Amino acid sequence: MTARTSRPQVKSFLDRDTETWSYVVYDHAGGSAAVVDAVLNFDAPSGRTSTGGADEIIEFVRAEKLTVEWILETHAHADHLAAAPYIRDQLGGKIAIGDHIREVQTIFRDVFNLEKEFLVDGSQFDHLFHDGDTFTIGELEGRVIYSPGHTPADMAWLIGDALFVGDTLFMPDVGSARCDFPGGDACKLYQSVKNLLELPEETRMFMCHDYPPEGKREHQCETTVGEQRRSNIHLRDGINEDEFVKMRTERDATLGMPRLIIPSIQVNIRAGEMPPVEDNGVVYLKVPINILR
Repeated sequence: MTARTSRPQVKSFLDRDTETWSYVVYDHAGGSAAVVDAVLNFDAPSGRTSTGGADEIIEFVRAEKLTVEWILETHAHADHLAAAPYIRDQLGGKIAIGDHIREVQTIFRDVFNLEKEFLVDGSQFDHLFHDGDTFTIGELEGRVIYSPGHTPADMAWLIGDALFVGDTLFMPDVGSARCDFPGGDACKLYQSVKNLLELPEETRMFMCHDYPPEGKREHQCETTVGEQRRSNIHLRDGINEDEFVKMRTERDATLGMPRLIIPSIQVNIRAGEMPPVEDNGVVYLKVPINILR
């Protein structure tokens, strides 16, 4: 039986346009890997996609001679298009997300009035994980932690001592994710974060996004459970649920929709695939008028 290791190697990649962090998590050079939250570049004014960011990930994986076993999505992102199918085509692996993606698919099937063939059973993904499931990446063991609030479908991936939190927490000086998307819930986010912060203080936490306070620091992606408990401006120890929900609700009311939410959601609930080609050979994304707030 292969010996397990509790400290994975983590290589981070920043997409500056969307301020998104993607990761390659692996046991050792020449070993096994997972790719987390890979970004497909998208130019909204022209409607054109490109793969520069994903290609950097692919280049690293090949240079390290890694075998990709999993392509993990923490949730159906509203701020960037997922590059999961492109990564799979180039490197192999299974695209996976949490089983509650079916709730998000149901919500947005109606928002976008998707084609009748669109299924809301998560079958677009290669694998759906359930809360508490375990999985392996070579010598690494992972555990799935259901973390709703930002959306109904968020999952955190605990791989060895590394926790990939998606859009639950940001760096301590930035705080927490918004909860006003359809199906979001600030009370649930509070409970989800408190659950994550019960992990050992030395657990490494890797963010999906970083929005640095202007002029104060560069983008960062890594902190610890202990640092979040001590310093997170929204969810440190001592802030109760009522205080958090009041702050989050009032703050969310001032926020506009993410720049790429309309294309992102339509693609990401399909595991990163585009909508079906229409009879003229062109793929289209819909823009619902006066629906999203």
